[in-house]
Amino acid sequence: MGKTGGAPEGLPGDVEELPPYAERVLDVADAIPPGRVMTYGDVAEWLDEGGPRQVGRVMALYGGAAPWWRVVRADGTLLPGAELRALAHYREEGTPLRQAGPASEGHVPRIDMRRARWDGVTDAAGNDAGGAPGGAGTHT
Repeated sequence: MGKTGGAPEGLPGDVEELPPYAERVLDVADAIPPGRVMTYGDVAEWLDEGGPRQVGRVMALYGGAAPWWRVVRADGTLLPGAELRALAHYREEGTPLRQAGPASEGHVPRIDMRRARWDGVTDAAGNDAGGAPGGAGTHT
């Protein structure tokens, strides 16, 4: 299957089935609660399959059908080229952010990874969220 668009663009209507690994990655992205994030590496570790680059590739090719802004770089920097769109989502969801210093390019904030990172089990209030992300598979 060829490239179907970057994270913010989404899936075209003529794509019927995703590769199984992509389906699993997107199911994890869908399970991340609003206001929380997982890194590319976190998703790969949760799945016990692939690595950060493979997760990033899935998000770049197919992530537009999922909350792509919730799968992030480990350092909390926003997705290059989609910073303003991601920032709007973070602000709407109340994702913890760290203000950028005056030396940073464009003064775009970063995600406060210490407060925003989701472990796949607890919700934003620290309550048990009821188990593993995944489920019936909503991306086919």
